[in-house]
Amino acid sequence: MSSREEIPSLEAMDFSSSAVTSDGKPWNLKIASWNINGIRAWMEKNGISYLTSEKPDILCLQETKCDVSKIPKTCEVEGYHAYWSSGDTEGYAGTGMYSKTKPLDVTFGIGKEKHDKEGRTITAEFENYYVVSTYVPNSGRGLPRLDYRTKEWDEDFREYLKKLDEKKPVIWCGDLNVAHQEIDLKNPKGNKKTAGFTPQERESFTETLGMGFFDSFRHLYPEQTEAYTFWTYMGNARGKNVGWRLDYFVLSERLKHKLCDSVIRKDVMGSDHCPIALFLAM
Repeated sequence: MSSREEIPSLEAMDFSSSAVTSDGKPWNLKIASWNINGIRAWMEKNGISYLTSEKPDILCLQETKCDVSKIPKTCEVEGYHAYWSSGDTEGYAGTGMYSKTKPLDVTFGIGKEKHDKEGRTITAEFENYYVVSTYVPNSGRGLPRLDYRTKEWDEDFREYLKKLDEKKPVIWCGDLNVAHQEIDLKNPKGNKKTAGFTPQERESFTETLGMGFFDSFRHLYPEQTEAYTFWTYMGNARGKNVGWRLDYFVLSERLKHKLCDSVIRKDVMGSDHCPIALFLAM
């Protein structure tokens, strides 16, 4: 799909949900997340049509690739407050967030200059929870950033999440650049030295979950195969569903009883990732 092709019409798609918690409470909070692979390209494809079709209470975006000062005016959406973060390098990384309710506070980064110069994190504080949208660093082809990713970023980010979780439950989402288990990518055997599926990255993610967090999708669907959120543009990977699950909603353990559903919108086009959506009874 070229950057000028529009996202196919979403009118035929059903974004509704009748999901309830394990004890029968209906959802009242919907959060969506999407790595859009460039906000200018996303806007040219009418990416806003996803927001107006899904109608989430909060939409988190990753890889906006746009300096905050250059975010198109067309990104303003009636009924939503918008927040943007960018790094020092134009056209690289970047995150965004739309919210129907104005947060109590919005912060950018994790308080560590060496990480925050890339615009990878937005945190919104609400009355009863935090939402953290993150575009986790990729270790890169040939793994040049593997040590930075696992020994610096992951460790500092864990500390950041832990401090938030001590105050209020955390909803952490985004492109986390890791396929945690073999079930989370099509070809695990051939990718053990590939960024996103190295033992170091997987073990680091396990360590993060072990600090009082859980992967909402795998909690609900532990055996579901071929559930991917990213497909390379090469070799018709999406058509063949040769993909990776790199996008997550990771929640504080004490939100388990409030979880209704965690879904993958695999049929929504417009990026090499698809959106994901979370339903909670808050």
